[in-house]
Amino acid sequence: MATVDIEKVLETCLLAGKIMLESDAEMYRVEDTMSRIALASGDYRLVSYVTQTGLFVGLDGTSTIRMVQILNRSINLEKVSNINQLSREYVMGDYTLDELLTKLKELEQERKFFPLWLRFISAAVVSGTIMILFGGVWSDLFLTCLIGGLGYILYYSSLKVLRIKFLSEFLAAFFIGCAALLSSQLGLGINQDMIIIGCVMPLVPGVQMTNALRDLLAGHYLSGVSRGTEAMMTASMIGFAIAFVFQLFY
Repeated sequence: MATVDIEKVLETCLLAGKIMLESDAEMYRVEDTMSRIALASGDYRLVSYVTQTGLFVGLDGTSTIRMVQILNRSINLEKVSNINQLSREYVMGDYTLDELLTKLKELEQERKFFPLWLRFISAAVVSGTIMILFGGVWSDLFLTCLIGGLGYILYYSSLKVLRIKFLSEFLAAFFIGCAALLSSQLGLGINQDMIIIGCVMPLVPGVQMTNALRDLLAGHYLSGVSRGTEAMMTASMIGFAIAFVFQLFY
């Protein structure tokens, strides 16, 4: 295979891995997808080093190494699924390397986001459902949905302005705690504890905790520990905010 083809193989693998990392995919999944693309491109063995903030790839037997820095990360499981599907179709021979690279570039440029009103409804439904499952009363359902939805919108909006994830989570949890306690004192809500539990659930880092465990089980201890630390910091900020609210009111 010519040198230019090797460069294109590395570019394709690197782009696929970059998109998956930015979409918060597990490290072992990223490495496996890139390895399959390299093998299907000419029986090459890919050598890679993957972290949450950087990606290094090279082909065994060559001196060419490529790397990319991961600056932005968000949860986008649809992109992860799309890249897995593209890699499977490429391995089966449905695409050429050029066609795969083109489709990956198109996927990288996609900026599909759920509208704000749908995010509000989703957070509201999750909050109300969790509140009932944890033993809350039905009369608090509407209030829990309202506070949970508004709390998540505050988190989402403040994140765009502050650019600090943990501070946005603290502000959202602080608002939820204040709203729940005030509504309870005004007689609008009955069980303030269950309201708070339900409303903070949309902020809980469930995907990060799951991916941290899966990375640890797959032997990626560095990424597993870093993901777990991030999840623990998020949970701590939520807990600190609620504790601060109780300290103010009692």
